[in-house]
Amino acid sequence: MEPEEKNPESKYGEARKFDPTFKGPIYNRGCTDIICCILFILALLGYFAVGILAWSQGDPRKVIYPTDSKGQFCGQVGTVLEKKPLLFYFNILKCASPLVLLEFQCPTTQICVERCPDKFMTLVKALKKKDDKEYYKQFCKEGVNMNKTAPEILTDGLCPSILTPSKNFTRRCLPALETLKGGIVVVGNQTTYMNAKGENINATDLLEASKKSNRVVEARAVAMRIFEDYTQSWHWILLGLVIAMLVSLIFILLLRCLAGIMIWVMIIMVIIVIGYGVFHCYMQYASLKGEAGSDVTIKDLGLQTDFSVYLQIRQTWLAFIIILCIVEVVIILLLIFLRKRILIAIALIKEASKAIGHVMSSLFYPLLTFALLTLVIAYWAITAVFLSTSNEPIYKVFNTTECSYSRDTCKPETFNSSNITTECPDAECLFAFYGGETVYHKYLILFQFYNLFLFFWCVNFVTALGQVTLAGAFASYYWAFKKPEDIPAFPVFNSLGRALRYHTGSLAFGSLILAIVQVIRVILEYMDQKLKGAQNRCAKFLLSCLKCCFWCLEKFIKFLNRNAYIMVAIYGKNFCTSAKDAFFLLMRNIVRVVVLDKVTDFLLFLGKLLIVGIVGICSFFFFTGQFKVAENVAPSLNYYWVPILTVVFGSYLIAHGFFSVYAMCVDTLFLCFLEDLERNDGTVDRPYFMPESLLSILKKSNDGLKTVD
Repeated sequence: MEPEEKNPESKYGEARKFDPTFKGPIYNRGCTDIICCILFILALLGYFAVGILAWSQGDPRKVIYPTDSKGQFCGQVGTVLEKKPLLFYFNILKCASPLVLLEFQCPTTQICVERCPDKFMTLVKALKKKDDKEYYKQFCKEGVNMNKTAPEILTDGLCPSILTPSKNFTRRCLPALETLKGGIVVVGNQTTYMNAKGENINATDLLEASKKSNRVVEARAVAMRIFEDYTQSWHWILLGLVIAMLVSLIFILLLRCLAGIMIWVMIIMVIIVIGYGVFHCYMQYASLKGEAGSDVTIKDLGLQTDFSVYLQIRQTWLAFIIILCIVEVVIILLLIFLRKRILIAIALIKEASKAIGHVMSSLFYPLLTFALLTLVIAYWAITAVFLSTSNEPIYKVFNTTECSYSRDTCKPETFNSSNITTECPDAECLFAFYGGETVYHKYLILFQFYNLFLFFWCVNFVTALGQVTLAGAFASYYWAFKKPEDIPAFPVFNSLGRALRYHTGSLAFGSLILAIVQVIRVILEYMDQKLKGAQNRCAKFLLSCLKCCFWCLEKFIKFLNRNAYIMVAIYGKNFCTSAKDAFFLLMRNIVRVVVLDKVTDFLLFLGKLLIVGIVGICSFFFFTGQFKVAENVAPSLNYYWVPILTVVFGSYLIAHGFFSVYAMCVDTLFLCFLEDLERNDGTVDRPYFMPESLLSILKKSNDGLKTVD
């Protein structure tokens, strides 16, 4: 055990002095960081104003329905296009233009239709038969006179020159392309087709145009399949999360009664679970040996929307084996080197279990934090959607020949009577994108930035409120000499009241610092995405260094804030003073901080890992139909990994919610433990408040006095 160092002249400040009147969190305290509290309130009022403005200007339909050349929504209920939910392109080949990537709009006429064309047909051929004429008319503009000649109709841009078999893809009619063996691309079982001018068009050209026309919405197809999977499996996902909550609760209760045994069981179980993962991945890897196509590399396979394809190649399972083996080895090595410290960590966790046992309401506090975070996230997401859809439709001049007005802004109402149609006969005024030139639209990017910044600030504030509340409750437990007689009534409720009444400004101050760093990290990520195509290696290196530095800074601020909030909860001082006191206290005991506090964090992390592993393995067997008893009730899914990952991620959040109470309890007790060592010496007049289990491990005593556990 490292010797206890007490040096009043230390550069990290003086050690705490003995105070016979100190009995835990003080009650005579005043408001702290008032200016930051006022600033936070004003920022929230501005946030509400931005939300109201966005909700009055935005239109979420723009992200739900495709838009035709007039800016109308296809398939919107209550409109004339209600029964026409699909978007049809007059000339899909024009979507291969680079303008698609710049303006996210194909330079061709687009209309809403009831269904996609299912056969080849040219306008010239369609005009010869009455039935074909009626079929073709549904893919033309409203009010077209099909008795005109084909040149007249095409000159006026009323109909497409040719129809090709198409399929509905994200509410858009795209050519029904297929790739045969050997990479041959066909459309409607044909490799080429003839357009209205008698020219042969290769199906490969259609493929390239289709890709570019849908590049912006390709992700939506995957999203729709994922959404469909959620509709099929949401009740099973909910059941999995309930099971995760029950497992977490049972684990916490067992930890309360059998902390020492549970820690060792947990360590062994984590090793076994990861070991089984390695075994399962190896069996899958071995079973694919000799299978056709299993030796294809992930790089050669590229990005696939059907992610189950990756599970059919050996390289994927080999990667899983390597990752799990590394995790297994790291955990075993850490356990070997930290075996002596685990005993002290177990004693600290035992004391945390007793504290939670006396303050059971702390286990339910994460529900309040979860509700507040859900509210903040929902408000941010809704506001972001309304802000992004509060633009107005912008129309531009599109043409195929040389024209001085090309890509200029236009108005459909006055376009036919303007000089543009005279100088550029083939020009059309088509919907381009959503934008605007009013004062509101000019500052729209600032509103989005403000929305993001306040989101980070509010999320950090809610987290800080939970940390201060729990820290105050557990500090009341530690500094009660006779437990549970000296523990105040309703410690969590009283601590929450103190935090909101006196320390809203301090919480806002700490949250603001963290939010600024997080926003800077978002900006750096945005710049990194923009510079991906650049060849400036110096700029890339500098940006990578900045990202790394700000990541480290964020982690350090989170650690400092957490300990500062504990000091705020105990002594009621402002944020800066509390942060300084916490930092100096930790630095005066840096060895204990590194080898003890982090060991407990590691053990609690193993607990979360165990719960997630158990629930994740069970969900994997269920959704893949490997549970014989549940084989018939398992839903049929596009991606079975969707509910599995959702359950795993949700299980981690639930386990983290329960264990965050434990982690906050351990951190609070640890700081109180360090102060106890500085304030007291175990004599009759200055007895330690720490339990006998810690006293015996530290080889200290209370000179005949015995604390009540």
